[in-house]
Amino acid sequence: MRSLAFLGALVLSLGASAHAAQVYKWVDAQGITHFGAQPPEGQAAQPINTQAAPPASAAEPVPADLDEQEAPSQQEIDEKVKQQVAQQEAEIRRYCETLRTNLAQLQNNPRVRVEENGEVRRLGEEERQARIVETTEKIAKDCD
Repeated sequence: MRSLAFLGALVLSLGASAHAAQVYKWVDAQGITHFGAQPPEGQAAQPINTQAAPPASAAEPVPADLDEQEAPSQQEIDEKVKQQVAQQEAEIRRYCETLRTNLAQLQNNPRVRVEENGEVRRLGEEERQARIVETTEKIAKDCD
């Protein structure tokens, strides 16, 4: 229902003046198309032209197959979006795997060493426990 209201607002905004804001279109992981004034972080979004094209004059007929030749088909666009979503999901899986590995190292090894600014130092127990809590929170927030 909310997306229907947003789509209605989008249609109304298309008829607005020439200084309208940029609108973006993207498809989420569930395959739902969204429109918004700002693109989502970490996800590909396509800018939408909100400027109305001037009406074609009768003296200049537009060939019917022109759109088919120049514009990519919806199937090609869908495939590209699916590839982008799959790539993002793979990056998230790698990130979560790294978090889980780091958490296991922190939990199972009381003598954890880290390299910072070219120097290797050992984490104190309080800092190790703080990193365990931080890593656990990141896993709960970002990973399934």
